[in-house]
Amino acid sequence: MLIYSGVRVSELLDLKRENVNNEEHYFSVVESKTDNGIRMVPISDKTYPFFKKWYEDGCEYLLHTTDGKHFIYRNYYYSYWSPVMELIKCSHKPHDTRHTCVSMLTEKEVSPTLIKKIIGHSGAMSLTEKVYTHVNLKELLDAINRI
Repeated sequence: MLIYSGVRVSELLDLKRENVNNEEHYFSVVESKTDNGIRMVPISDKTYPFFKKWYEDGCEYLLHTTDGKHFIYRNYYYSYWSPVMELIKCSHKPHDTRHTCVSMLTEKEVSPTLIKKIIGHSGAMSLTEKVYTHVNLKELLDAINRI
């Protein structure tokens, strides 16, 4: 199963079809442990076919068990993540994908403000960024499509 790098696994597993806008290539995180976690997340061109397929499955949750139920993190981790990591001989955790996403965006010279908006971080944002920076969806899509 693909993991979308900019989001927490729990955000992806809790993602409902109603929060996905396939036409405009984004989904909304509507519940998060922080206020900045509530955000629009761009769906990159590379991952769009997966989102489209998951959406067309017709289940309430975009990612779901084989019987259409909500995925619990533990089940996802042990049934999907761990076997893939063993197969490719890696020891990464799902959260590592967020670090990789940030590194790849940084390599592609995406602005730190856009990176923070994509991954839902505010801690490192300056007061100016928090108050005066307004980012539109096109900017987010252009940024995520650099990687």
